[in-house]
Amino acid sequence: MISEVVMPQMGADMQEGTILRWLKREGDSVRRGEIIAEIETDKANVEIEAYESGVVRRILLREGTTVSVGQVMAVIAAPEDDISRYDGERPPSAEKGAAAPAAPRPREPAVAPERPAPVAEAPHLAEERIRASPSARRVAEELGVDITRVRGTGPDGRILRRDIEEAAKAPEAARVGGAAPPAPARVETPAISRMRQAIARRMAQSKREAPHYYLTMDIDMTEAERLRRQLNEAAEGEVHISVNDMIVKAVAKALQRHPMFNSWFVDEQVRQQEALNIGVAIALDEGLIAPAVLDCGRKSLPDIARASKDLADRARSGVLKGEEYTGATFTVSNLGMYGVEALIAIIAPPQTAILGVGAVQKAPVVRDGEIVVAERMKVALSADHRVTDGARGARFLAEIRGFLENPISLLV
Repeated sequence: MISEVVMPQMGADMQEGTILRWLKREGDSVRRGEIIAEIETDKANVEIEAYESGVVRRILLREGTTVSVGQVMAVIAAPEDDISRYDGERPPSAEKGAAAPAAPRPREPAVAPERPAPVAEAPHLAEERIRASPSARRVAEELGVDITRVRGTGPDGRILRRDIEEAAKAPEAARVGGAAPPAPARVETPAISRMRQAIARRMAQSKREAPHYYLTMDIDMTEAERLRRQLNEAAEGEVHISVNDMIVKAVAKALQRHPMFNSWFVDEQVRQQEALNIGVAIALDEGLIAPAVLDCGRKSLPDIARASKDLADRARSGVLKGEEYTGATFTVSNLGMYGVEALIAIIAPPQTAILGVGAVQKAPVVRDGEIVVAERMKVALSADHRVTDGARGARFLAEIRGFLENPISLLV
C-alpha cells in the first residue's frame, strides 16, 4: 500500500511549513506512528508521524524547503509497490539510499570569518531583519552564539537550528561577547515575526467571529494548596504537582459533566469532541502557544503533572507532536506565576471556551462569623455565545470550583 507523506495543516490558518529534518532516509523501514520528520510552522516545530508501515521509498523534498499544505514530501510503500509516478518529482541532487541534501545551493560558511568583516558586508547585522526559526533562536541563546553573524542555509537565507549548532563549533569571534564588532545603535521598527503574525490572525479572527461572554469567580484554594503540599512531600521529588495541574484536572472532570464546553465550532456547526485534550498556555520568547495535554479524562493528577512538564519542556525546545499542536479541545491560560490577579482570555478558535487563571493570594475572608486568612484565586471563563450561554457557563464554573474546594475529589 502506497502512503504519501504530505505537509499537514497545523491550524486553520496555516498555509505552508518548512522541512527542518528528515529522521528517516530512503530505504529505511518505518512503522505506523513512528516519527519520520520535523517541520517548522508559524508557531512551533512539530514532529511528523508515519500513517502507514512500510519502507521510505522516496524523499521528494530537501531539508530547508518551504512546502505548501497538502504537498507530497515523501512516499512510504512496500518494496514491491510501483511508485514510478513519483520518479519525476525526486530532487535533482537526491541520491538513492540517502536523504535529500540540506540546502539547494552551494554550502556557505556557517559563520562569518574570524577576521571581523566591515559592518556593511555583514549579511545578518542589525541593518537587515534576521530570519531565523524559533528553535534556532533558542539554541543560539543556550550556546552563546551571536545569531547576527550566522549565515542561514534555509529558504531565502533563513537561519535554521543546524546553522547555529555548526556556528557553535566556530572561532570565538562569532560568539556573544567575542571580538566581532557590535552593530551600530539605531532606532528601527522591528519586523513582526511569523509567530506573532499567526497569533494576530487567530486572535483577530476569534474576536471578530466569536461572540464572547465572560464570567468570573473566586475560588478558595486553601484546601487545594494543603493537599498539593502533602502530595509533593509524599512524592519525594518523583513528581511535582503544580496549581495548574490541579486546575487542569478539575477542568477535565467538569468537562465530562458539561461536554458542550468541550467542542469546536466549525462551518457553522458544533462538533462535540470525545477526547479531553486540554491546552496549556506556554509563554515562549517568540510568543504564546497552547499545546494540549492529551486525554486528560483518563489521566490521574500525577499523570497530568508529568505530562504537563514534558509538554512544556518539549515546547520550549521546539519539538511538539502534531496532535498536541492542533488537538486542544479546551484551553487553560494561567498567568498566576507572574502575580496577575485576573486574566480575561480570548478563545482559541475553533474551541468553544478558555479559562483564564490568576494568582493564588492570601486574603481575609469571613468564616463562621470570624475573619480568617484564606488562599483565594480568581478565574474567568470566556465562552462562545453561539454554542453556550451564561447560565451554562455559570454551572460549569461552579463545577470547577467545587472540585478545587473539595480537592480530594481530584484523586478519585
